[in-house]
Amino acid sequence: MRRLALPAALLLAASAAAGVSTAAAEAPYTVQTLHFGVTVGPDDATECRIIGDLYLPADATPNAPVPAILTTNGFGGSKESQAPIGHSFAQRGYAVLAYSGLGFGGSTCKITLDHPDFDGKAASQLVDYLAGDDGIAHLDAGLTEPAPTLDVIALDGPGDPRVGTLGGSYGGGFQFAVASIDPRIDALAPLITWNDLSYSLGPNGTDASTGVSSVAPGAVKLIWGLAFSGLGMASDLINQQIPPDLLPCPNFADFVCPALVTAGATGYLQPEHVAELRAASVSSYLDRINAPVLLIQGQHDTLFNLNESVATYEALRARGVETKLIWQSTGHSGGAVPGELDFANPEAGYVSGRILAWFEHHLKGRAVDTGPPFSFFRDWVDYDGNARPAYGISGKYPAGSERVWRLSGDGRLVTGSAPTLWGTQSLLTPAAGLPTSIDEADVLGSYTGAPTLTLGDLPGTFAQWTSAALTAPIDVVGIPTARLRVIAPGAALTQGLGPSGQLVLFVKLVDVAPDGSARLIKGLEAPVRIPDVTKPFDVALPGIVHRFDAGHRLRLVVAGGSLNYRGGLTPVAVTIAGGDGQQLTLPVVR
Repeated sequence: MRRLALPAALLLAASAAAGVSTAAAEAPYTVQTLHFGVTVGPDDATECRIIGDLYLPADATPNAPVPAILTTNGFGGSKESQAPIGHSFAQRGYAVLAYSGLGFGGSTCKITLDHPDFDGKAASQLVDYLAGDDGIAHLDAGLTEPAPTLDVIALDGPGDPRVGTLGGSYGGGFQFAVASIDPRIDALAPLITWNDLSYSLGPNGTDASTGVSSVAPGAVKLIWGLAFSGLGMASDLINQQIPPDLLPCPNFADFVCPALVTAGATGYLQPEHVAELRAASVSSYLDRINAPVLLIQGQHDTLFNLNESVATYEALRARGVETKLIWQSTGHSGGAVPGELDFANPEAGYVSGRILAWFEHHLKGRAVDTGPPFSFFRDWVDYDGNARPAYGISGKYPAGSERVWRLSGDGRLVTGSAPTLWGTQSLLTPAAGLPTSIDEADVLGSYTGAPTLTLGDLPGTFAQWTSAALTAPIDVVGIPTARLRVIAPGAALTQGLGPSGQLVLFVKLVDVAPDGSARLIKGLEAPVRIPDVTKPFDVALPGIVHRFDAGHRLRLVVAGGSLNYRGGLTPVAVTIAGGDGQQLTLPVVR
């Protein structure tokens, strides 16, 4: 059992699971570093230089062309992060162009959060190169000595290479960006990436409009915001992009730093910053994605949680886009397990094997099984080698059925015919959005297989409801929801002022062991900024795959503060009455 270090969690390139084998060094392929000059921006007026490595099978010729894979790094990484993908897929008959994304690893220009007008256009010009365009690739960083024309890539038509995309986290976001503007992309395989960055960085578990997007802003993630800003500025120094780009925001699009500063001060993102973040999110251009998508999301992920993948998956499926969904263990917050991702030997990992089959089918046209529509990792299943036995499968999402527990006034979660009692619990939210819970800092990740202990919320700052001990295990796969109603006269008076006057609470699901120890499931919780406290509201908690064992109890907690988020700035007295139609609903497969 090991904890993912912060840099590894932030880089999170899909290749992190494996190094390059000795066999790879002897494989029949070549590697060549190339430099590209591209123009990006809404008006195509910004010039950037990109560095990339081209991996070519030795037997690729104009008469025996091969399909291509375009891949780039996770946040803070570089083309070197993608080397295992390049080595492995070149051995298996693919040309791979692995490049450093804009603002990272020797590539110039600012970090624009995978915006289609910048990162999408840059990637599209690399697709031009794969199609045989000899005008943008050079052998030297001065962009003076042209590279040889690439003429060994399989074409679907003139200027249209057969190409798929692959990458994790930031390297997942670029795939949607390029596919939204370039119909030549034939298949995508994004891992642990976002649907709506405004939700990722400042989620609201209520007031949903579409997918994970909400009308009211949520509560900003303090620690994740600090981590990303620090890593982005570090990339700036590495690239030696010192002044004049130091102001207004080092190495980032200009709005990013003001957005982080104001969100840190107020606890929420401003409307103009929400708009900028959504413009760089697939949620705003899903109607332009048409290529098949193998969507992979991590269960140990407090940055891009499972709800984001559901939002993307359901929207694509509704439009008839071929889409399959995998919930793997590995995410930004840890959870790496053997036999899941192995890009030095893809067949040895369940997820990497599925990615290989996806490309074999869509890029090589082979009649191979690309797997079920929905699969999910079960950490309570023992296995050796390939993680396949630990994966549950389903022909649809969601996989199971709903089971309801009602909130009783005496602090119980009751189900079936058990009666609810009238009664209330009260809590006080803290001043200045300060934390009131002692949970794990979400950027630091969690131990694989080890319990994440909830050390507790401060007295008087939370309400909770606990079930009876379970007589049989319950397997929850999906997004838990809660229906709540609160009494908060102070917030009722101030909520008309907008987000600054609205009540902020934190809702979480806890597994209570027979000895009374409590486990916050994978460090996940749902901030809610409630637009109108005089009405009932629904909460979408972060999705989970979790077994509640026999003898354990379920606990729903509503807290006034969180270690990982900036809560409401004003103390608010809150009362929650049980027996008032309030309930917890879990998606259960067993």
